[in-house]
Amino acid sequence: MTSSDSTTLTAVERKALRTEQAAAQRAQQLRISKSRAEAEGRSQVIPTAEGWKQEMGADGRPELQFSTKRRVSQPPKHLADLTLAERQAELKALGLPAFRAKQLSTHYFQHYTTDPEKMSDLPKERREELVQAMFPKLLTEVKRLETDDGKTIKFLWRLFDGSLVESVLMRYPNRITLCISSQCGCGMNCPFCATGQAGLTRNMSTAEILDQIVQANRVIAEGGLGGQKHPDERVGNIVFMGMGEPLANYKRVMNAVHRMVAEAPEGLGMSARGITVSTVGLVPAIRKLADENVPVTFALSLHAPDDELRDELIPVNSRWKVDEALDAAYDYYVKTGRRVSIEYALIKDMNDHEWRAEMLAKKLNARGRGWVHVNPIPLNPVPGSIWTRSESDITSKFVRRLDELGVPTTLRDTRGKEIDGACGQLAADGDK
Repeated sequence: MTSSDSTTLTAVERKALRTEQAAAQRAQQLRISKSRAEAEGRSQVIPTAEGWKQEMGADGRPELQFSTKRRVSQPPKHLADLTLAERQAELKALGLPAFRAKQLSTHYFQHYTTDPEKMSDLPKERREELVQAMFPKLLTEVKRLETDDGKTIKFLWRLFDGSLVESVLMRYPNRITLCISSQCGCGMNCPFCATGQAGLTRNMSTAEILDQIVQANRVIAEGGLGGQKHPDERVGNIVFMGMGEPLANYKRVMNAVHRMVAEAPEGLGMSARGITVSTVGLVPAIRKLADENVPVTFALSLHAPDDELRDELIPVNSRWKVDEALDAAYDYYVKTGRRVSIEYALIKDMNDHEWRAEMLAKKLNARGRGWVHVNPIPLNPVPGSIWTRSESDITSKFVRRLDELGVPTTLRDTRGKEIDGACGQLAADGDK
């Protein structure tokens, strides 16, 4: 077909042509992957959504959703949405001196309470009013599921508009980690992730993100993590690997990060090095993150080193390719001095071939040494599904090959899979 012919096509015909071309391209990519897998004596499974239908665009590719498709209500303004100066201004508007802002902030960020009865340093006749004005209810616990002898807890939270999100609290021998959500749902449309099946409902607010941490700290202090009271312990590590694509909610996520690292009473006084911000590869946002001057750990959820597979596995790869994402990740290291993490879910006969380990090592080493660390993690198994973890011997070969090629690699621990609380399993299903 000539270019002049294409201009005479109707919109429907052009859409059909684009779909046909995309299908031909995918078929060619499948042939490439299959031939490489056969050379290794393995099969090659291609990603496909199971039990649900991906939203597709006019080009026949999975549709990406960076913003909500409809107008949604936003949560009420909360103390945690504001800087300390803004809190002081709010209290002055209520006819109170500015120093009350520090007192309220201390109650929330250090004592993890919004109970007016516990705020004895505030005027008794105005406590209820202040709590209603500065601490509207954001997260209501619907359910909690425990595993690992109570050392792993998955929380199901209901937000002000009825949306459901989840977070996972985990006690390790030398740290306490909380995996938090940043969006209600997700618009990245990855076929293997339970969160993305319903699409994106809305972005979470700064305070909704932070309240997950404050409520987790309260649970720890009261003895809810592992059965013993730990009034002096708190969450030390945050991973933005819950529901949603953090960098698609950039402003609110970064506001939350700034509150996390702000010294008390303005914030939680956490170390930026204990905060991990992940992304499936939103390149412009990665570059923006590098300029924030907050040395968080940056994690790129890569899952495949070749565009042939990653186009199918991570739909955003149709926008920003593997090398673009890796270039942005490397630049993050150069600007911040912080080593980058590459997250890689090992999926049986899909992305766990030895030639992919070699390709990954080649691409990482081409950008230098010492800048990156790879974290393979066996996918959480689903019986009878194509989405199942790699065999243990294949996992070992994949990790060993990366090590042999000089790439620091650590096989990640999987926590919470028994309660659908592990990576890719968070779906905020109130019936589970």
